[in-house]
Amino acid sequence: MNIAIGNVSLRHVSVNFNQVMRSLVPAITLILGKLMGKFFTVQRQIAVVPVVLGVAMACYGDMSYTSVGLMYTIFCILLAAVKAVLSGEILTGDLKLHPVDLLARMAPLAMAQCLVASFLAGEIGSIAERWETELSPAVNPLPFIIVMMSAVLSFSLNISSLMVNKLTSPLTLCIGANAKQVILIVISTVLFGTEVTILNGAGICVVLAGSSWYSYVSVLEKMELQAKQAVGGEDGKPLVAQTKKEGDEEMGVEVTPLVKE
Repeated sequence: MNIAIGNVSLRHVSVNFNQVMRSLVPAITLILGKLMGKFFTVQRQIAVVPVVLGVAMACYGDMSYTSVGLMYTIFCILLAAVKAVLSGEILTGDLKLHPVDLLARMAPLAMAQCLVASFLAGEIGSIAERWETELSPAVNPLPFIIVMMSAVLSFSLNISSLMVNKLTSPLTLCIGANAKQVILIVISTVLFGTEVTILNGAGICVVLAGSSWYSYVSVLEKMELQAKQAVGGEDGKPLVAQTKKEGDEEMGVEVTPLVKE
């Protein structure tokens, strides 16, 4: 649904406006995470700011849009943020589903949603009318090949994003998506000779620096957490001794403290 709404929004707004609005997804993800009780350090929150500003600078241009397009775009970025937060909770929360298992549960629902949206938009009727003359594999195999390649790439993209979400965090996934937007700008500039202004170039540099800073902060926080877990458990006692004590208690062995309290 997120992708479908995003495609619909591109009918009513320019690509630059769509990308600028999508740069707000990390900020919305941060807000949703805090509403769900997630903790983000001040350093990590500050690291999001240059990424959002940098993408806005890199995508700045002829931002034409309509009120309907603005509504679709806002709905799209809200869906993207909610998807990142909820999938992260399912992958790392109490359920701890495997990414393939989560994708298998999501795919039938996504297919049903796409079928309903296609029927309401008239796409199914259009395909039926053009099937015998243009879209049938017997007449022209290219559309079928493109659809199959798109399916494989979409599956790979979903698995990769869910794995990143499971191993890192929803906010990290959104930061990576923003860096992807900048890479798309660079590739389009090289392939199609798109003109890049000084402001666009500065925005690309800001995004890359902000993404690097965010990654650096994330690594430092993980190293600090691992160091705390190695030194002591939840009650401050050495982790090895605490683990042995818990294991003895589970096996029914009486544990006698060395020092009387």
